[in-house]
Amino acid sequence: MTPGDFAEGPNRPAGATPLISPVPVTQMAAVQPPGTSDDLRGEGSPGVPPSGNDDVSPGRRRRKSKSDGKSGGNSPLEIVLIVAVALGLALGIQAFLVKPYRIPSESMVPTLVIGQRVLVNRIGNRFGDPQIGDVTVFHPPSGAENANECGVAHPDNQPCPRPTESKADVNFIKRIVAGPGDTLAIVDGHAIRNGKRQNEPFIRPCGDGDECNFPTPITIPPDHYFMMGDNRGASDDSRYWGPVPREWIIGNAFATYWPPKRIGLL
Repeated sequence: MTPGDFAEGPNRPAGATPLISPVPVTQMAAVQPPGTSDDLRGEGSPGVPPSGNDDVSPGRRRRKSKSDGKSGGNSPLEIVLIVAVALGLALGIQAFLVKPYRIPSESMVPTLVIGQRVLVNRIGNRFGDPQIGDVTVFHPPSGAENANECGVAHPDNQPCPRPTESKADVNFIKRIVAGPGDTLAIVDGHAIRNGKRQNEPFIRPCGDGDECNFPTPITIPPDHYFMMGDNRGASDDSRYWGPVPREWIIGNAFATYWPPKRIGLL
């Protein structure tokens, strides 16, 4: 696995749950549109020669401006400062505002495909609650990245009702299908929330396997959110390792910027 990729659990190779890392700043620069930071450059101010209206006494030579003949280019120190400020702004934006991620697995197909890149809003959840339907980046519970470990014992026909107590260091991306206090069951891959089958035209149809049916409902704990991949038959998600505490949520994916034919909002 390379940096910037989602990782898949070894026990479910077909349903790899994505682990994602930020795209390096150097990769962002490669796709940066013209007219942004590439166009910000400081230039020196060459001396301004006298206009034709200046009065010069006959027989006297005009004194040459000190700046005549000097180059208007940036000094090495100015270039270093410009680069340092640009890098600082880029890192600050990624750390606090918006961060890019790359999708290397199929668990969110057809919404997100392998190799697609998304932008994640890191501050939106500070001003409001996550919403049902949000495509969200988060830390899963410990054990989710390797063994699909649930926090408590539960029947096989029931989704995992509780996560493990600590979060993993990896990042996953899934869609929120239920929130605090909701009851949830899974039938034919569809979320049955509070007794009603949800309208989910964005998912890939699920088969009739065990991973598609958890008919015994659970109640989502306070401040927790139940996550599922859109590729319901090929996603390791909250069905196996439980709802995610709100404090583990990093942010919502709101747009995709690569490849060009898939540019748009989510």
